[in-house]
Amino acid sequence: MALTAATGGISACTSAIISGRVTGNHRPLLWKHRDTSRQDNKVERIAATDSTFEYVALYNAGDTLCREAWIGYNSQGFAVMNTAVYNLKADTVALIDQEGFVMTEALKRCRTVDDFEQLLNDLPKPLGVEANFGTIDALGNGAYFETGNYGYTKYDLADAPDGVLVRTNYAHSGRKGEGKGYTRETNAWHQLAPHIDSCNVSAQLLTETLSRRFYSSKRNCDISLSGDKLVADQEFIPRYTSTATVVIEGVTAGENPLLTTMWVGLGYPPCSEIHAVWLDGNGVPASLRGTGNNHHSPQCDTVVARKREVFGKDGNGNRYADLSKLYNNAGTGYCQKLAKRNSEAYEQGYRRISEKRKHYHGNSTL
Repeated sequence: MALTAATGGISACTSAIISGRVTGNHRPLLWKHRDTSRQDNKVERIAATDSTFEYVALYNAGDTLCREAWIGYNSQGFAVMNTAVYNLKADTVALIDQEGFVMTEALKRCRTVDDFEQLLNDLPKPLGVEANFGTIDALGNGAYFETGNYGYTKYDLADAPDGVLVRTNYAHSGRKGEGKGYTRETNAWHQLAPHIDSCNVSAQLLTETLSRRFYSSKRNCDISLSGDKLVADQEFIPRYTSTATVVIEGVTAGENPLLTTMWVGLGYPPCSEIHAVWLDGNGVPASLRGTGNNHHSPQCDTVVARKREVFGKDGNGNRYADLSKLYNNAGTGYCQKLAKRNSEAYEQGYRRISEKRKHYHGNSTL
C-alpha cells in the first residue's frame, strides 16, 4: 500500500463493538457514530478484482476515487471502522491522517480480524495513523486495535466481560487523562447497560437511541424531552459535527457473509433516515450514492438541510441545538417524525435478510 496525502478532515467519533452473545439475534455489531468536519458523506460499492475482495463503504463526497473508507465491510464478512485518537502519538512524524487508506487496504484484502492484525504488522512504518480501529469478521471475532505509527495494542472482544467494547477519541492504552470523548464514552455505556443485561442490544438501539438522544451522564438523564429548548453543543453523542450513524451487523458462524448488513443514516443522525445496504444485487440505494451535484448523496443533502434548522449560535458565537426541532410536545420534531419510518425500514430490512437467508442456505462462501 502506498501512503498518500490525506483528505479526511478533523474527526472525533463514538463507537462500539457488540458480541453476538448480547444481541437479540446473536449477530455481532460494529457501530460508528461519525463526527468530522466533512459533513457530506456517501456510500459506494467497490467491485472485486483478481486480487481484491468486493466491498461497500462510507466515503466523503469529495473522495471521487473512493480511496479512503471510513467504515465498511467486504464479501468475506470482514468489517472495519475507526475513531480518531489524541493521546497515543509520541513522535514527530509528519505523515498523518492515513486511517482511511489503511481501512481501504483492509477491505480489499482481509478475511478475518487476524488478517487485519497481520496487515498492521506488514504495512510500512510509520503508518501515519493515530486511531482506534474496530473490526469484526464472519467467524464472530471482534477487536479494537489502538494504533500509532509504529505499533498497536489489541483489545479482543472475547475478553470483554460484558461482551461489549466502546471507544471514542482516546486510547485506553495511551497517556492517561489525555484525549477526548470521556463523557461520550460514559454516555454510551449508560444507555447500553440495561440492554447488555437483557441481551437485546440491536442495530436499531444504536442508530435510533444512542445516535439520536441527548443523554447526559453528568445529569444522569436524557434531556431530549426534558423541556429544555436551547442546549449547548457539548459532549452529547449527537453534535453539530455528527455526520453519519452506521452499524454493520455481521453473521452467525457458518452463515454466508453476504448476509452481512450495513444500516446507514447519512447526514446529521437525529435528522437521518435509515437505509439497509448489502453487497449483492442493487444493495446500495441510489439516494446514498454520490449521484448528486459535486458527487453528493441526495439523501445526505436532504438531512444536512434539516440539520441547518436545528443549530444556531448565541451572542458569544457558541453553538447550540434547538431541541424543539427534534423533540416537542406536538410530536412534530424530526426525531419523532422519523421514528416510525425508520422502524419500518428495519422491519423491511430484516424481512429481506430472511429472504436472503433462504437463498443462501447451504451456500456459504467461507
